[in-house]
Amino acid sequence: MNVDLTPLENANRLLFKIPLKPVQGSRFQPTGFPSLGAATFQTKNGAGLLVESAQSMANRLELTIWDDAANDVKNELQGLSHVRVTRGDRFLTDTILESHRLNSPYLLEGQDRTFFDAIKEELGVMQTGPIDRHKLAKVLVKYDINSLLHGVFLAKRELAGGRLRVARALSAFIEADDVQVAASGGVKNDHVNPSGDTADGFGNVPFARDEYTAGSITLYVNLDLAQVRGYGLEGAIERLLVLLSLYKLRALTDEGMRLRTACDLHAEQAAICATMPQGWPLPALKDLREDLKVAITHCKERMVVTRVTFEDEIKKGKTKAGARADDTADTENEGA
Repeated sequence: MNVDLTPLENANRLLFKIPLKPVQGSRFQPTGFPSLGAATFQTKNGAGLLVESAQSMANRLELTIWDDAANDVKNELQGLSHVRVTRGDRFLTDTILESHRLNSPYLLEGQDRTFFDAIKEELGVMQTGPIDRHKLAKVLVKYDINSLLHGVFLAKRELAGGRLRVARALSAFIEADDVQVAASGGVKNDHVNPSGDTADGFGNVPFARDEYTAGSITLYVNLDLAQVRGYGLEGAIERLLVLLSLYKLRALTDEGMRLRTACDLHAEQAAICATMPQGWPLPALKDLREDLKVAITHCKERMVVTRVTFEDEIKKGKTKAGARADDTADTENEGA
């Protein structure tokens, strides 16, 4: 094995503080929120700015294992558990792409309750009484192991009264310090009819645009190792979860973060070390990829790939879905 995780055995958290900078120039566009715009705040270093939220970063970390061209998990990670949804013979979605993972309506709200009933039976939960969280963790390993990293909330009354939830074990966000507004603007030109009715899309339309500059931009990452151990899973699964988390972070930083058209960031240094445990180096992507293959092989008997069909009954205004679980590890396909 290339990746030595023994230095993390006595750590409750694995923390990273990774400096970022724009790929070109100095300006960048932060995330915006309805009725709020950019999320600015005051710190001891002056004006601060939320560049990317924890929810958005969870989605971006999930996508590091996804192959858009193939609509599937990347080839080197084949064997990880997840649920693929099709409509007819065509790919529709996957738990890796769904905002609420296993709580997707395409899995739980169909007229055919095959998949829902399978989950309910394996969990063996009632509406009242204590929740067996070790059993919940085992079921999540089987059907969607990424839910143990990015969290899930099975908000169905029939499943323990909607109390089945797992917090994010892997979280991240991007902040900027000492920020200033870089105001600019432009005009949408209509060379045919510059004075046309803008309400109908004609005419020249001037607009303002606010971007930002910053003294520093930082990606903060937190892997809750205590939570991972608290799942009560065997060592091979724990190792798989940690390696998968590290793979996602390394893939994200190596491949760059084009968060928006005007927000293209990358890590300032290739060598990335943790702030807790102090100085622990983030392994290279090549080493993580090789060790993950081995870890997936060791855990393949615990994971399945489930295929669900989802169809709209337009005339009745209802939906129906069916599911089956493959016992093989040839997977077929956070967001958050």
